[in-house]
Amino acid sequence: MTFPPYTTNLQRLGHWALWLACGAILVFLIAPVLVVVPLAFNKEPYFNFPVRQYSLRWFDELFGNPVWLAAIKNSLLTAVLATLIATTLGTLAAVGLNHRDLPGKRLITALLVSPMIIPVVVLAVGAYFFFSKLGIANNLLGIVLVHAVLGVPFVVVTVSATLTGFDLGLLRAARGLGASPVQAFRRVMLPIVWPGVLSGALFAFATSFDEVVVVLFLGGPEQTTLPRQMWTGLREQLSPTILAAAFVLVVFAIMLLLVLEMLRRRSVALRGLSE
Repeated sequence: MTFPPYTTNLQRLGHWALWLACGAILVFLIAPVLVVVPLAFNKEPYFNFPVRQYSLRWFDELFGNPVWLAAIKNSLLTAVLATLIATTLGTLAAVGLNHRDLPGKRLITALLVSPMIIPVVVLAVGAYFFFSKLGIANNLLGIVLVHAVLGVPFVVVTVSATLTGFDLGLLRAARGLGASPVQAFRRVMLPIVWPGVLSGALFAFATSFDEVVVVLFLGGPEQTTLPRQMWTGLREQLSPTILAAAFVLVVFAIMLLLVLEMLRRRSVALRGLSE
């Protein structure tokens, strides 16, 4: 015998009240983001809402101005390099932390995740003084290294979550059949944990691509990224090109969320779980 989830009018009223409250909170959170969408297509050279005339003028400025193109190029280059470093180191760290008998496991985990907790400005100031002595304070290398540090915690967390319940006996069986440690990882473990690896890489890429504080401390004139160019534009001139760039970032974030949801479903399917 099956029973309806809500048997009384009070329960039904509470159900709809909860839905309305959640919907109101969602609208409150995303309303500022939704305002950016029409403003990015504003034809007039200043912020005007509601929009009277629509145009792609500011997107032409975004992708046609050498200053903005250089900023986009620096952001992509920095994010890709930082993601490669963070993904490699974070995955190896998560695999090592998966061993139950690892001494100091909690301390190591806390140290690896600490960049996610420490304010970015503190990390940026420390990196500036440390890298100044190494001569890479106003260099792309310094920015990439700090962005990689910021991305490692996301890779460690996602890969560690994917490794939960992983049977280490599979690796021992592969080693018993003659596989090297690298071959066992590449052919046995990696096909299982790759959704977590890719999810962490996407988080690391988004963190680097959207970061501005570290770039302000460590970046020179030639290392201007897209967020820094937007920040500079807000200080010096309120050009609607900033809104066009913000619209591109919003679309990028939506695509990232969709990919992460696909990876989550893929991970669930690989584990044979049902929701």
